[in-house]
Amino acid sequence: MPTPSDLLEPTTWAGKIFRDGWRDAASTAPVIEPATGAEIGRLGIAGIDDLSAATRSAVASQRDWAAQPFHERAAVLRRAGDLFQQYASDIQHWLVRETGSVPAKATVETDAAAQECFEAAALASTPMGVLLPTEYDRLSMTRRVPVGVVGVIAPFNYPLILSIRSVAPALALGNAVVLKPDSRTAVSGGVALARVFEAAGLPDGVLQVLPGGADIGEALVTDPLVPVLSFTGSTAVGRRVGELAARHLKRAHLELGGNSALIVLDDADLAAAAGLGAFGSFLHSGQICMATGRHLVHESLVDDYLALLAAKADALPVGDPATEQVALGPVIDAGQRDKIHHLVTSTVDAGARLVAGGSYRDLFYRPTVLAGVSATMPAYAQEVFGPVAPVLSFRTADEAVRLAADDEYALSLGIVTADAARGLALADRIPTGIVHINDQTVGDEAVAPFGGFGASGTGSRFGGTAANLEAFTETRWITMRHRPATYPF
Repeated sequence: MPTPSDLLEPTTWAGKIFRDGWRDAASTAPVIEPATGAEIGRLGIAGIDDLSAATRSAVASQRDWAAQPFHERAAVLRRAGDLFQQYASDIQHWLVRETGSVPAKATVETDAAAQECFEAAALASTPMGVLLPTEYDRLSMTRRVPVGVVGVIAPFNYPLILSIRSVAPALALGNAVVLKPDSRTAVSGGVALARVFEAAGLPDGVLQVLPGGADIGEALVTDPLVPVLSFTGSTAVGRRVGELAARHLKRAHLELGGNSALIVLDDADLAAAAGLGAFGSFLHSGQICMATGRHLVHESLVDDYLALLAAKADALPVGDPATEQVALGPVIDAGQRDKIHHLVTSTVDAGARLVAGGSYRDLFYRPTVLAGVSATMPAYAQEVFGPVAPVLSFRTADEAVRLAADDEYALSLGIVTADAARGLALADRIPTGIVHINDQTVGDEAVAPFGGFGASGTGSRFGGTAANLEAFTETRWITMRHRPATYPF
C-alpha cells in the first residue's frame, strides 16, 4: 500500500505507462506546469503497439473480473473511494500544478472521485434483469451483461472527474477499461487512477492507462476489441469519434462542448444573479463545458448587472494557484490563451464594449466582461472555453427563449427569477440536457445523469444508476423451458 507521501511520487511512474502493471514506455513527454512553464515530471507515452496489446489483455482480464461476485467488485470500488479520500492532498497537489486548478477546484475533483467510486460500488449490486410476460410455457427475462472493454477518452480541464465518472461505473459493472487521458494532464487524469486502483486491489489488466496523442485515440476508437467508447472533449473531435465509431458499428457516448446561457429575468435578485454569472463564467478560467458562455439579461437590469459583474471580474485575483491565494489560475497552454484572446479582440472589433479584463500575462487571462454584444459576434456565438462573459439584453420572455435556443449547443441552462415556477415554465421551451433554476450553469453529481443535445453530445448519458446501466451494459433476452420445445418439423 502506498504511503501518503508517495502515491504520486514521480519515481513510481516517470517514463512508464500502466499496461498490465507499470512498464517502460518507448517514448516520454514532459509534464509542464502551466503557471510557470517548468517541467515537473516525465510521462510515458503509449504507442500503437501498446494500445493493441492493452486491448487484447483487457479482453482476457475482463472475463475473470466479470465472473467475480458482485460484492468483491464492489469492495474494490469502495477501497478506491477510500483511497481517493486518503490521498486527496497528493492528488490535489498535481491538480494544482499540472492543470492550473485553484485548491478549491482541486478539492471538488478529489471529493467527486471518491463519490463516483462509492456510487459505483452500489451499482455492482443493482438488479440486472426484468421478468417479461410471455404467451408461451416458459420463463422470459432480460439480463444486463457487461459490454466487455470500454474505451475512455478524457480531456484536460477536469481530468480526474471526467475520467473517473466513466471508469468507475464501467468497472463496477464487470467491464475492463482502457483509458486515454489528455497527455497535458495525464498524471491527474490517468496516473492517479492507475495508482489508486492498483492499491485498491483491482486485478492486473482490468484497467489500462495509455497517455498519447490523436493517433492513440483513433486506434482506441477503431480497435475491434472495444465495443463502447466514452468520449469527453471538443465537439470537433467528438464528431470525428462519432464518425469512426459508427463506421465500426460501435456505441459512442459523446459529451462535447457547450455555450450555455444564463437568463436573468426582470424579477431577479440582481446581486445574486451577478454572483451566479461570475461563478459560471470564471470558474477554472472558464475551461468547463458547462461554463456560462452567454448572459441574457432583461433590459431593465442589464446596466446594473454589467456594473456588478465587471466589479466582480476586476476584483478577482489571477495567478499561480500553487503559491498564491487566487481565484483563477492559468489557462492550460498558449494555444488556448491565444484562441480566447482572438475571440475577445475580434468581438470588440465587431462593436462590443470591453467592460473588464481582455488582457493577459503569460497564461494568466483576466476575467473579461463584454457589453453591447450581438448574437453574431464571435465571443457570443462560439464556445470560448475561457473566462469571458458576453452580456446581451432582451425585452420579453419570448425573446429570451429565442436567444437561448438559437445555438447549436444544448448542454446546460440557468434561469434566475423570483418565481421558480415561472423559471421552470420558461426552461420547458428551451432544449438543453441540464437545467438549473436559480443557479448558474455549472453542476455535476455522481447520482445524476449527465449529457447534452445537439452539438453538445449525442444525448447518450452516464451518471446515476439507470444511465450508467444503459451506457456500460448490453441487454440480453433469455427464455427457459422445463423441457425442450416441439415444432412441426
